[in-house]
Amino acid sequence: MIHFSAIHAPQSRKSTHERIECLKLLWILLLCFGLSASSQILQLPARSTNAPTGSEFVSQIGPLNQADREREILLQIASGNIPNFMRKLCPVQITNMVDGKTNFATFYATPDYLAVGSDEDYFLAPITPNCAQTLADQLNCSLPTRKMVDDIYVAAEVKLAPSPIPPSPAMTSVEVFSRHNLMVRNQRAEYLKAHPLGALIAGHQKDVVISPRLTNSAGKVAIYGWHQTNGVSIQPLYLGHANSWVDYSQCTRLVLQAMTVNGTTQALNTVLSDPSLAALLSDEGVISNPRYPTNAAVSLGVHSLVDFTKTSHFDERIASFTIEPGVKVYVNAPGADALATVKETTLIFYALPNGNTTAQTLGRATNFAGDWRYDIQHIGAQTRFLRNLLPDNAIILVCLENDLQSWPAWRKKYGDKSIPEIIASVQKIVARPATETVLSGHSGGGSFIFGYLNAVETVPDNITRIAFLDSNYAYTRAAGHNNKLVKWLSASRPHYLCVLAYDDASALLDGKPFVSASGGTWGRSHAMQKDLADDFQFKAVTNSDLEKYVALNGRLQFVLKPNPEKQILHTTQVELNGFIHSMVSGTPNESKGYEYFGPRAYSKWILPSE
Repeated sequence: MIHFSAIHAPQSRKSTHERIECLKLLWILLLCFGLSASSQILQLPARSTNAPTGSEFVSQIGPLNQADREREILLQIASGNIPNFMRKLCPVQITNMVDGKTNFATFYATPDYLAVGSDEDYFLAPITPNCAQTLADQLNCSLPTRKMVDDIYVAAEVKLAPSPIPPSPAMTSVEVFSRHNLMVRNQRAEYLKAHPLGALIAGHQKDVVISPRLTNSAGKVAIYGWHQTNGVSIQPLYLGHANSWVDYSQCTRLVLQAMTVNGTTQALNTVLSDPSLAALLSDEGVISNPRYPTNAAVSLGVHSLVDFTKTSHFDERIASFTIEPGVKVYVNAPGADALATVKETTLIFYALPNGNTTAQTLGRATNFAGDWRYDIQHIGAQTRFLRNLLPDNAIILVCLENDLQSWPAWRKKYGDKSIPEIIASVQKIVARPATETVLSGHSGGGSFIFGYLNAVETVPDNITRIAFLDSNYAYTRAAGHNNKLVKWLSASRPHYLCVLAYDDASALLDGKPFVSASGGTWGRSHAMQKDLADDFQFKAVTNSDLEKYVALNGRLQFVLKPNPEKQILHTTQVELNGFIHSMVSGTPNESKGYEYFGPRAYSKWILPSE
């Protein structure tokens, strides 16, 4: 053990040089035995095994315009599709002297420029400063200053010589981005044995930087760097391009907001705005607003990685994007005013039924000639009813559709492993702090939930409700579904499980049964309830209309509809306030303003016909 008392304070007779060297030693020891205990890691989900490689991603974005290209880059990075070596940031140590006082500081930079793909195949992605700022905000980072770029170059273990490509109109194309990326990768390969991936590297790109000059240069981008091996940069600080400019030589390095100054943790933005400390990071003086505008058209209370569009009805905002493999995500969020006043946020994932599009699932008014499938679920209108019922809660609805229009078929093709990553990716993109998450689904959408249960060891605590709307066909005791649900329901934080089903074993299609007594949701629900009764004491309430089995003071419910008329009630359960009930069962708002299997309580919130 090292005792810091053994390092005596320098005496006044010692030279300035000796005092500085002694302070440096103390500073290094503090770093080694204190700050290094907690690693500086980019807070991103693990990379999916199905995520595209750098080369594959280049092929995907080649035909896209700049806006769509950058949206895809943001989504890939937000979902965790970055090389593993890029996640751990590298320390850069700096000193200066102000008014006779020596300051020591460390900031943390990504080892290379932002990239999409794997360690074996990654693409250094040129992006606009607004796009870069969106990422920086999401990851609690900043873009560097000119001085920080110089400091990074000095600290870099690997210094690559710039590889310019002759200027041409093609220098802003993905084709040239990819060609330059390959050139840099070949250069980097020569150093891998002595300096593996993850070592700090510099010199091979220009940096998008922040500068106080941006205050008087609105709509511009500040570019600097591309250091030659003699340490002199090819590109002096330049603000001549509009902020939409992106060429092959221009990339983004992030630096963590949390840094150390004289042994204490401070925010990088705070240091830049402090006249006594700014010179540690800036050779242009104080930078009071060290950022660019972000790409997000509307914020959800945090910096969002997708563009939200305000709708013309009900003060809502919507966005849509795709997560591989083949998952179409639609987000419906409250307006900005509502989000500014709410205390809680609930993120509802609704996995679509087989054969339905998102638009049909959300619903709208239809005339006589309208498509009947728009008038059978009305998840959009039922969500609006819930927002009215729960005014202190920001309810964000996420509809999950897939390119096969069947979650059982999708799982058969792709497996279950990526399902938790899909949930985590969307949470990262659109969720607010302290958000509660709900997993829900109708029909084949329940298969998505069971795929999630299969893929996780334990259900995370922030998933507060799971709801099966006639959708628990895939339940089996053999898969351990009951054990995972028991553990989750028994946690100290209140969790809710609601199962809605009807007697589909009695239902007739063209005069014939279409599910077995055990294979439909009627049979699966009774089996599921019986298994959970091994751990929870249920109270049964049965009448001619509904069978209801309740445990945990209502937090655990099975509400089953007998079917003496042998009807098909598969979507009727959802239409007749089923989604509403599944979201508030077991709470004081259960049956408040609605009746399950009663008249539509949400009619005034249905979108008008087109």
